[in-house]
Amino acid sequence: MSNLDRQAALTVCGGRGFVVAEPVRELLSPRNVRLGESTEVRRLLPNLGRRMVGAWAFVDHYGPDDIADEPGMQVPPHPHMGLQTVSWLHDGEVLHRDSTGSLQTVRPRELGLMTSGRAISHSEESPRPHARFLHGAQLWVALPDAHRHVEPHFQHHADLPRVTGGGGLTATVVLGELDGALSPGTTYTPIVGADLALAPDTESRLPLDPDFEYAVLAMSGEVYVDGVPVLPGSMLYLGCGRTELPLRAASAAGLMLLGGEPFEEEIVMWWNFVGRSGDEIAQARNDWEKGERFGEVHGYDGARLSAPELPATPLKPRGRVR
Repeated sequence: MSNLDRQAALTVCGGRGFVVAEPVRELLSPRNVRLGESTEVRRLLPNLGRRMVGAWAFVDHYGPDDIADEPGMQVPPHPHMGLQTVSWLHDGEVLHRDSTGSLQTVRPRELGLMTSGRAISHSEESPRPHARFLHGAQLWVALPDAHRHVEPHFQHHADLPRVTGGGGLTATVVLGELDGALSPGTTYTPIVGADLALAPDTESRLPLDPDFEYAVLAMSGEVYVDGVPVLPGSMLYLGCGRTELPLRAASAAGLMLLGGEPFEEEIVMWWNFVGRSGDEIAQARNDWEKGERFGEVHGYDGARLSAPELPATPLKPRGRVR
């Protein structure tokens, strides 16, 4: 998925200097952003309070939207580099096309994982016809320097491992490892992403790795995370040093657990690019505008996106938090 913000700002994040080394309860509010013609998303990362959680560098939550009489998601071809995109749905379908020739419909609780590596372009759209409701999350994972120039590729996994906890909790392991269950999706840093389904009257504890930092994105329902009420479309940052996470819900609820080892490298993120310097970002923008390096997406009915103008202000490193 693209960052369609026409006033995209250069952002430096990463590094361990601002990682919270102990458990915290830091509630992050979203920023509403228009995505294409008919989809509005709630952007949780990067946030005014925090820019990364482990290698997770970008989180959008959207829906549930009634798109029965709407075109639904329509994101034209656009570029990515230096990151992985994770498409995760609770309702609806998304048709993915990319410049490596991939064509795949991603459905609820299936993993769509695109590794941009050195350069890729892709589009995303609701199929025609499509389901009435669209609800999901789009996330980016920053690639470490040793792997950020890998060959671009796309993976689709419909069968993902599950962890069943006591008290009405079921966790689907989207990426990385949780409680001994390992996702088939390719990873390049120690990381975890899991979809948590809580049955009515759930009271459970989820095992965690104390070396990871964590956050929880609320997808649906009302749930208490370590005693804090978290409503849909908000995110609770949890810090490090946790061995377990208490969860409680009176009615059915859905969450995403995001975590990983704190990302050591500082990254520059602008529009749909992750790099290491402003010059590298500027070169990527120039290559996209000239039609070089990122390939072509075939089959999308419409023009590709143009990149916004780079900001006139110089890049100023500001760490993981503001």
